[in-house]
Amino acid sequence: MDAAATGNTDLSRFARELAADAAGHALLTAIFGNSPYLSNALVREMAFFRDLHSRGVDATFARLLADLDRDYGRETATERLMRSLRLAKRRAALLIGVADITGAWPLEQVTGALSDLAQTALRLTVRLLLRNAAAAGKLVLPDPDNDPERGSGLIVLAMGKFGARELNYSSDIDLILLYDDGVVQVPDGEPSKLFVRMARELVRIMEERTADGYVFRTDLRLRPDPGATPLVVSVSAAEAYYGALGQNWERAAMIKARPVAGDAEAGDGFMEIIRHFVWRRALDFAAIQDIHSIKRQIGSHKGHRETAVNGHNIKIGRGGIREIEFFAQTQQLIFGGRDRSLRISGTVPALRALVCAGRVEPRVAEDLAEAYRFLRTVEHRVQMVDDQQTHELPKSDEGVARIATFMGFAAVQDFRDRLMLMLTRVEDHYARLFEEAPPLSGPGNLVFTGTEDDPETLGTLRGLGYQNPSAVAAQIRAWHHGRYRATRSTRARELLTELVPTLLEAFGKTPHPDQAFLKFDEFLARLPAGVQLFSLFYANPNLLDLVAEVMGTAPRLAEMLARRPAELDAVLLPGFFGQLPDRDELEQGFHALVGEAAHFEEVLDLARRWTNEHRFRAGVHILRHISDADRCGPFLTEVAEVGLAGLQQAVEAEFAKRHGRFPGAGFAILGMGRLGARSLSLRSDLDLITVYQVPAEVSASDGERPLSPADYFIKLTQRLISAITTQTAEGHLYEVDMRLRPSGNAGPLAVSLEAFERYQRENAWTWEHMALTRARVITGPDALRQRLGAAITAVLTAPRDPAKLRRDVADMRARIDQQHHSDDPWAVKYVRGGMIDIQFIAQYLALRHASERPEILDPNTTGALAWLGDCGYLDTATANTLIDAHKLYRRVQGFLRLTTEGRFTAMKAPAALKAGLARTVLPDAGEAALFETAEAEMRRVEAEVHALFRQVVEEHAAGPDRADGSPG
Repeated sequence: MDAAATGNTDLSRFARELAADAAGHALLTAIFGNSPYLSNALVREMAFFRDLHSRGVDATFARLLADLDRDYGRETATERLMRSLRLAKRRAALLIGVADITGAWPLEQVTGALSDLAQTALRLTVRLLLRNAAAAGKLVLPDPDNDPERGSGLIVLAMGKFGARELNYSSDIDLILLYDDGVVQVPDGEPSKLFVRMARELVRIMEERTADGYVFRTDLRLRPDPGATPLVVSVSAAEAYYGALGQNWERAAMIKARPVAGDAEAGDGFMEIIRHFVWRRALDFAAIQDIHSIKRQIGSHKGHRETAVNGHNIKIGRGGIREIEFFAQTQQLIFGGRDRSLRISGTVPALRALVCAGRVEPRVAEDLAEAYRFLRTVEHRVQMVDDQQTHELPKSDEGVARIATFMGFAAVQDFRDRLMLMLTRVEDHYARLFEEAPPLSGPGNLVFTGTEDDPETLGTLRGLGYQNPSAVAAQIRAWHHGRYRATRSTRARELLTELVPTLLEAFGKTPHPDQAFLKFDEFLARLPAGVQLFSLFYANPNLLDLVAEVMGTAPRLAEMLARRPAELDAVLLPGFFGQLPDRDELEQGFHALVGEAAHFEEVLDLARRWTNEHRFRAGVHILRHISDADRCGPFLTEVAEVGLAGLQQAVEAEFAKRHGRFPGAGFAILGMGRLGARSLSLRSDLDLITVYQVPAEVSASDGERPLSPADYFIKLTQRLISAITTQTAEGHLYEVDMRLRPSGNAGPLAVSLEAFERYQRENAWTWEHMALTRARVITGPDALRQRLGAAITAVLTAPRDPAKLRRDVADMRARIDQQHHSDDPWAVKYVRGGMIDIQFIAQYLALRHASERPEILDPNTTGALAWLGDCGYLDTATANTLIDAHKLYRRVQGFLRLTTEGRFTAMKAPAALKAGLARTVLPDAGEAALFETAEAEMRRVEAEVHALFRQVVEEHAAGPDRADGSPG
């Protein structure tokens, strides 16, 4: 210190005398030994420190504020004000630190002085901003020179510790900035833009770090719904928000609110408005339950008494400052509506008032007040060290020992014992708060009130498996701000508060917790209302588990649920998890629902609703391993067929209104691929060919706008495709692929029966006949269905050159492998030894031998393999191997399409997804199924199938046939 005074004889003498004095030496030791921040301030402000020592802390602080007001009350130069405020902050910090360390001021005076400094700095800044705005012609003020705040309409509310005059050394100052839209006069008529610019400048002036430091970090996030509103909100908008969407934690926050700068009259007017929001004369049961829920979320970890001093968070840790504040505020909220004496902003004064009102026992209030003062003092010492915004004690023993010394304890253990006593007392009193409230289950701290992330909450979320806990917390706060229709009612938000811990735990058990949460958020965003659904979850926790499972592991089902939340109603119906309906039940259900449609558009919506309900049910069965994709394939195919038949009928009737019909004609849908094979999955496209037959003597339709047969059925097919694929309010049905029609994309959309027969007989390639082995007539009049079926059979049973057929099949498989090669055993369609190999074996042998035994033709691959085995074209063991492999691949493919978006990558897949996949491959092993074992089984099966493909097709593609015509 003496070195700092070099060159100034008076200061040097003062420094030596102070160091020689016992009290002065103790003070200097406390500062230089414990606080680099205050040490630096003292060295830079030696002259001020000497004046402080001679005048005393009270007089010096009063003069500091008075000089600021006198010298800068009319300031217009921003940079000059910024420098003066930073200089004042440094001097005030030194002064207040000295008053605190020496015991000259009690805690209330220390925090009050810091708050007074912040208020003075804010008022000077606001005056400058208003005066300069008026000088620029952007704002009309009654008296811009002498009193720019009066009549400005700008309201600056202090919140939190600032509002209660309880600031600590490194506190942010929490503000809400408003403008009274009935008072402000802005020439260009856009007050919001002006005040937002002023708010940004205010924040810059207060917190920008320069060579002189900063004044106060400034936080504007306590305004109504900060994620969706501008920095400055109009009074009318704020009133509407608090009246409709204000939350109980915001009511608690408003207890401490007070105007500190700007238009005093407008500020008082707003406080009168907000009084009705904060102080309800009577709280309903749901509101009290919501307060209970918030408390229990904060306290759900109680029972752990292993609180450690090292690293303990004095503010939000167990037994900390937050628990004392919350204890007082919740009682104020519940009883302050009827008792005005409880409407006090300070924490200790509020505890006293609660005692006087008979709401808190005197001993409890005394314990909490004593702990509050002690913990706040510890917090101050921690922050004094280096002006850091921290509330945590040092993690090392040495660091704790320094704080103990800074607190004036002779022995560090005495400090530890005292701190533990205070924390334990607070925790005990806090735990007894609302003891009658039912327990809220939860995995740990889960606090989503306020605007800041709670560190313990983020830790809890990480422990549950969330990779981005901060994003999760922010979105939950958005729910509580009523951003979605489903969360705009008070009751919905109160129910949601109760549900959040259970909901987060349920999502945490899924393979992708963050993805599950985001899917649920999308689901929530589409809900028209929330109370009914949240009540449903509350009454049926198992339903919430299912929703979490869907959101986290089944993107396809999650999409369905997000589009139609009403699907959940069906889950609660008896029999939902029972046997899936048969064809007759499906047709009856479809016609009962869709038959009531009043117009064509309603048919489209109802058909989608009906279809998606059944697909959702099948998906849940697969997800819960009640069934699997292989066994659900026929059901999903029947759902598609019933829907297609109903839509075709509606489309034909609608089309006929303008274009009429062809008497005696027929129009049929030929199902190809999975549809033809009765093996649809949840994500399958529909491979279709449409075929028509018109009597030769009819040349045009009989409607008001007649069309030729070709034009008529091509346009009809276009309408049918549109009816299937168009997105309506109920989503869409299926994607449609018509590339398997004669001549592919180059051919007409609809083809006549004669043209179809001729093309297949004369022009089709071998691969097209392979595809035709899976063809099945889905709809159409009986006569056309029979003739079309006969035409397909005639083509497939025609004698073929065995050698050419084998070469064509082998070449086709080689080309597919060249384009889609994969060594991934889970890419079951394209991997060698996968589904394509099995299907090609079946199709090759069917085409090879159908001329001898037409009964082997079966659109379903496993059915065809069974026939081939029964007829001796495959030995029984080989046929069974291929059938089992195909069923396995169908199960795996169905599970992955349900649970994975895009390509499955085992290295990146979460454990829960891999476990589900293992159970799909090894169903007999159940929960004991291991992923590594399942992967090894997949490789084994694929190797076996590939060897059979080579044996049946590839190895003999260029070789001779046996004399009996069977493959060599």
